[in-house]
Amino acid sequence: MTQIIIKPLKKINLEEGDVLHALKSSEEEFNGFEEAYFSTIKKNKIKAWKRHLLMTMNLIIPIGKVQFNFYDDNKKLLKNTIVGEDNYCRITVPPMIWFGFKGLSSNTSYILNISDEPHNPSEVERKPLSFLNFL
Repeated sequence: MTQIIIKPLKKINLEEGDVLHALKSSEEEFNGFEEAYFSTIKKNKIKAWKRHLLMTMNLIIPIGKVQFNFYDDNKKLLKNTIVGEDNYCRITVPPMIWFGFKGLSSNTSYILNISDEPHNPSEVERKPLSFLNFL
């Protein structure tokens, strides 16, 4: 997989509480499972820039609203998208894509990453916010 995939996810509304789908092993975007973790982002805060050298990320925002920007090595914008409770989707991001994200919700937003690699600081490259424009 060499492209960013955005896939709408099923949300089942129930009186007692909703069911939010995330990822099934039978889906094309499933690339194995090593770790799942949540990141948070506050309103108008930006976390940028980094890229994973090996990890494929499956990003899901079950709570809040987040803007993502994705760039290639030539600093070309690949995708700018807003996802969250009102646009419930999964973003599958292959390795070697620069990305950053911004919190848009008035409350803290939660980002779930279901990844095919365990967290490893030597597998991530980081650049300062000034490295790329955040749209």
